[in-house]
Amino acid sequence: MKTHGACRPPSRFAPSLTSRVLKPSPTVGYLSEMSSTPRPTVYIETYGCQMNVADSELMYGTLAAHGYDAVDAPDGADVILVNTCAIRDHAEQRVIGRLGEMRRFMKPDSIVGVTGCMAQRLGPKLLEKARHVSLVVGPDGYRALPQLIDNARNGERGIFTTFDLEEHYEDVVPRRTDPVKAWIPVQRGCDYRCTYCIVPQTRGSERSRQLHEVVREVRQVVETGTSEIVLLGQTVNSYNDGANDFADLLRAVGAIDGVKRLRYTSPHPNDFSDRVIAAHAEVDAACEHVHLPMQSGSTRVLKRMLRRYSREEFLQCVDRLRAAVPNLVLTTDVIVGFPGESDEDFAETLTAVTAAGFSDAFTFKFSPRPGTPATRMPAEEMIADDVASERLARLIQTVRAQSREQNLSLLGSRVEILVERLARDGALLMGRTRNWKTVLVPGEASLINSYHTVELTGTTGSTFTGTFVDQHKPMRQPLPMAS
Repeated sequence: MKTHGACRPPSRFAPSLTSRVLKPSPTVGYLSEMSSTPRPTVYIETYGCQMNVADSELMYGTLAAHGYDAVDAPDGADVILVNTCAIRDHAEQRVIGRLGEMRRFMKPDSIVGVTGCMAQRLGPKLLEKARHVSLVVGPDGYRALPQLIDNARNGERGIFTTFDLEEHYEDVVPRRTDPVKAWIPVQRGCDYRCTYCIVPQTRGSERSRQLHEVVREVRQVVETGTSEIVLLGQTVNSYNDGANDFADLLRAVGAIDGVKRLRYTSPHPNDFSDRVIAAHAEVDAACEHVHLPMQSGSTRVLKRMLRRYSREEFLQCVDRLRAAVPNLVLTTDVIVGFPGESDEDFAETLTAVTAAGFSDAFTFKFSPRPGTPATRMPAEEMIADDVASERLARLIQTVRAQSREQNLSLLGSRVEILVERLARDGALLMGRTRNWKTVLVPGEASLINSYHTVELTGTTGSTFTGTFVDQHKPMRQPLPMAS
């Protein structure tokens, strides 16, 4: 599965704009090896947030249970699915272009489908735009994929974009694509109605899984050797299953034997109750990092965004978190160029970034999404693209300078990292600290999914280099002597 993290802004903790190929783990999920008949293959290309990655794992699990094997390239796959994001127009245009490219990978009988938020938003329009697409499936329709694919083989193009407020896919065994961390959805949909955001239209109303179901899934994951858990939700800390809130969930998951690191994304500032903050502070596995979407540092703009907090209230939330969790690192999302944003509003955003002490930020120009209230704001309030671009550049410069200053102060310190994967050049390993700092270290692939103490020896401003200082690193075996 290839993933692309360029598709969403605020407020889903996105990966970088690069893509990577992920293979479903053969140790999780069900595949029969008994049949000698060639099994059909499926390739899923994923765009957007971690929730989409988790949804792709659900789709792999659903199709694996119906006899499909996953492949990591589209060439000649029997089924090609593009799991999409709708948060920005650029994301949708990129997917439209990619769908055209998929033609060259298709066999005469290949089935191409579009899934996810863009599928939910556009529905039948996608079938009109791309005649080689046979099925369009929204986030609540993945259970129907096997039948829709069978129908497509018989010439029937299919659409499933009905919301199902009871659907949590509890009986589906995901095919995990990451052996190091597990993405665990605990909530689907969103009841906030931020004026720029299309998520309520693409994922429906907020609903939470039962706490015991989340605990069951985490225990299953830990048994496979995964020790880092990431709880997912559109506003994850508003979780409530009717009897338990997010504080209860943090404590329950953190108490599971084998969970060494516990993260969650993305929370809403308004849902950081004293109970939730206390749970984060008291659960040993909860990492010293919170991704706290700010969106703007101007109270006037926040009100127009319908974020439901002021600049002062947001900074008070920051202070409460820092007081409870020592050495906490905060990252954020920020939109510039929102309709009506003045120079003074933008200046308040810059000072808020400094006041909050963010270590990093995902920054975006406002992207109008059809059907959202922000698109109905007066035309004269729309910000010219060159102005928005200039503000974005200044914001990025501010964030980078702040990050570099913070990281330089950490050189020489010793920290624990979890080795996640090979770095992009293949010559180094990439690990991450509990507080979300990226560290590159020399070593072999056998170290992936293990914990080590390293000394931070250098920084580019955003990424560290380090050296091992523990005694647990496997040594390269000497070559045998020639006889």
